[in-house]
Amino acid sequence: MIYMLGVAFFMVGLAHFGADYISPYIKEALEGMSNQKAAKLMVSFGSEFFWLVVLATVFGVGLSFTKYREFEGVGASKMGSVFLYVLVATIGMKMDIMELIANWGVFKFLLSIGLIWITVHALFLFIVAKIIKAPFFYVAVGSQANVGGAASAPIVAGAFSPSLAPVGVLLAVLGYAVGTFGAIVCTIMMKALAG
Repeated sequence: MIYMLGVAFFMVGLAHFGADYISPYIKEALEGMSNQKAAKLMVSFGSEFFWLVVLATVFGVGLSFTKYREFEGVGASKMGSVFLYVLVATIGMKMDIMELIANWGVFKFLLSIGLIWITVHALFLFIVAKIIKAPFFYVAVGSQANVGGAASAPIVAGAFSPSLAPVGVLLAVLGYAVGTFGAIVCTIMMKALAG
């Protein structure tokens, strides 16, 4: 367990180190762009947090192709879920509820976008499941892997059969990896629509 935590924190440190060097370089390149509209669309690429998340995701997926994937046997997913809860709590602590109340119109707009997003998610899952004739198990676990991640997908998979819990973990990790880069694309598309 200590060895696993050492590898994890080393990779996080490496991601921090890489983000500290990549972020200023990208910021400088964006400021030097002649097309300022395009530079505005890509401003998040200059964020240190953005590069921290991208590098941590790339390192995590990369390690899954090495002997370190055997850490699953000592509880890597459980430990990862704990740190995921810490991350979500940390992000939540920075939220100001009074700002939400003061900008009620923006909140309603974002809520409607979320409802549309979840509706498209559900429709897409059911249509694809119908086309490929997938059992309902894959629809439920796939949805939970994309929405809830590794914290809840194994639980949903285990509800069907305890032996299927690792499938939930694999789908959740795939959801994290695809979701990180999908979120980047969605951010750029939404900024382009906002003008």
